[in-house]
Amino acid sequence: MGGNVWILGGYQSDFARNLTREGRDFADLTREVVDQTLAEAMIDADDIDVVHVANAFGEMFAAQGHLGAMPATVHEGLWGTPATRHEAACASGSVAALAATADLRAGNYRTALVIGLELEKTVPGDIAAQHLGAAAWTGHEGSDATYMWPYMFSAVADEYDRRYGIDDAHLRAIAAINLANAKRNPRAQTRDWQIPDLVVAGADDDVNPPIEGRIRRFDCSQMTDGGAGVVLVSDAFLAEHPGVRPIGRIEGWGHRTVGLGLRQKFDRDAQDPYVMPHVRSAVRDAFARAETDLDGIDGFEVHDCFTPSEYLAIDHIGLTGPGESWKAVESGDIEMGGRLPINPSGGLIGGGHPVGATGIRMMLDAASQVSGLAGDYQVDGARRFGTLNIGGSTATTVSFVIGAPED
Repeated sequence: MGGNVWILGGYQSDFARNLTREGRDFADLTREVVDQTLAEAMIDADDIDVVHVANAFGEMFAAQGHLGAMPATVHEGLWGTPATRHEAACASGSVAALAATADLRAGNYRTALVIGLELEKTVPGDIAAQHLGAAAWTGHEGSDATYMWPYMFSAVADEYDRRYGIDDAHLRAIAAINLANAKRNPRAQTRDWQIPDLVVAGADDDVNPPIEGRIRRFDCSQMTDGGAGVVLVSDAFLAEHPGVRPIGRIEGWGHRTVGLGLRQKFDRDAQDPYVMPHVRSAVRDAFARAETDLDGIDGFEVHDCFTPSEYLAIDHIGLTGPGESWKAVESGDIEMGGRLPINPSGGLIGGGHPVGATGIRMMLDAASQVSGLAGDYQVDGARRFGTLNIGGSTATTVSFVIGAPED
């Protein structure tokens, strides 16, 4: 049936919290995210037609599965409301939002609650890293890695180096920008951290110790507890509620899935100018559906799980030519006030990365930007914002374009 999908409102928990130390579990986190998302959207639970829950690793970190049923467990008003859990590694939140969008565009429902949840501080850091490694092609790659994902994204940087050359100083600069942006975000995990000058001392093993290959401590996103939620509604709902004012509109989306293996991707696309051409295709699909191009986008929230993933995002969204992401770093294009501010929220490195919640958090931040609600990290005059969320070694890639509600 088509039609518009609108973002009515949303909520993000404080990503600096340690919920395990607080004695809280998935039920407590779900209750908080559901209650606060409904409150921010100014809608009652009885008016929610369907629920989509994103979570990647609940069974591993907390021995809790079947999280699609958790909203009804903690909120009486959702008892009997259809709900589904979605898992696509770090892209779980965006996949849940895609499913909700499809529900609304098909006319199956008029309102959808979409929430993402993750607890990652229930176990020591080395065990947490092992759990997260399950999103790779287990038993087929990374056998030499102590920490799977730093190892994998170091290999992404190595591939750039092989094809085009890369200066690790540009990776440090990306980290510095995102950590600085996080200082302005009251919900960012690192907002109160004391961050060294990574431009000057980023290669110092004491200040910024190596983790795997090229990846150093401040190149990494964080282990995070947290959740985020949005309420999405259809044109029909708005027509029936003329006084309701949404904060954004989903103008475009792109979704591509390829194989799990990182080497699979490198080998298959060795002759393509883009290291991950399917990522480029996902973004271009979102632009095409939104009937825009990069010149019509005022900022981007991208998936900086590690600095090489943002380096990849810069050229794949089209800000530079293939292999030339360093130009946007050196020119200041990606900084606040630059041509295309990237991760004004602090991204994953500065803001935090509760895996199942990240795609939804990106959507909420994009909607906050285009409705002028982003506070101290507002991009001046933002009317259209992009998101780029990836799962695994880009095996699942989702991009959204979020427009201002009155445009």
